[in-house]
Amino acid sequence: MTGKHKHNITRRRAIAVTGGTVAAGGLAVAGYQSAFADTTTEASASASASATSTSGTCAQLMSSVTEGPYYLDGALVRKDITEGKSGVPLTLRLTVVDATDGCTPVSGAAVEIWHCDAWGYYSGYTTANPGGSAPAESEEGDSADDKTYLRGYQVANANGVVKFETIFPGWYTPRTCHIHVKVHTGGEKEDGTYEGGKVNFTGQLFFDDDIAEAIFALEPYSKHTGTYTELADDMVYDGGGASSGLLTLEPVHKKDPSKGYRGYLTLGIDPDAENTGAGSGGGGSTPPSGAPSGAPTGAPPSGAPSDSASPSASASS
Repeated sequence: MTGKHKHNITRRRAIAVTGGTVAAGGLAVAGYQSAFADTTTEASASASASATSTSGTCAQLMSSVTEGPYYLDGALVRKDITEGKSGVPLTLRLTVVDATDGCTPVSGAAVEIWHCDAWGYYSGYTTANPGGSAPAESEEGDSADDKTYLRGYQVANANGVVKFETIFPGWYTPRTCHIHVKVHTGGEKEDGTYEGGKVNFTGQLFFDDDIAEAIFALEPYSKHTGTYTELADDMVYDGGGASSGLLTLEPVHKKDPSKGYRGYLTLGIDPDAENTGAGSGGGGSTPPSGAPSGAPTGAPPSGAPSDSASPSASASS
């Protein structure tokens, strides 16, 4: 992105965490310094998660937030969700622990994530205008399935750890850079997807403004220009740092952000909670350009294809 981002989005934190229907659960998120250990050192990662509980951080519960307008059922169980989408590499490692039981790992929990591409487009909703000036989503080529890119599940190992290979998300008006997340328990992997069980938490993960600024100055992000919403002005992020979903990020190369980042958090859930993800109010539930939340529509940017395939009714949220 060229130039300094403007800061003209109205603060709307009062509606940030209205969330969906939450029984007794939620999420607490804490930095997880050992999260990038390889499988040979996962035991130390688990120990770090347990140590978090001694400070009381991971036992903190907060209300789930809206899933937003771009959710689709049927995401694939896979580690790499990029499908060839261009962008700065992001390795995301999350650890799911039971915040009601001493922060013990939740083995078998399914973590589902989805986010936009470098220009602000979501798979399944590729005609929705991301705001500002962006190339048509189709200009990046057809290497990615327009219903599945940048979406996926991973099932937690014995230490509650999941890992995704993706790209740094772009942005769309009026939101800051973010990743959506759901935590499911009680289901099973079946035919490459995750079936059954219940959703314990619906939330969003966030990125430091300075890092986002550096990323958005790079190709292909810089082709999307306009007003980017920083954390302080976002309608969902409530300023709580890690406990509100702010990722801890480590550069792969300290002097070259294009080489990528590693991001990590510990997700402290209540496995007895159930959350619909429906959301209410303005917590990210209004698509750009006023597109209805129940359908993959919206005014496309200039040059965007008008006949993009829509996800089936059974796949829509």
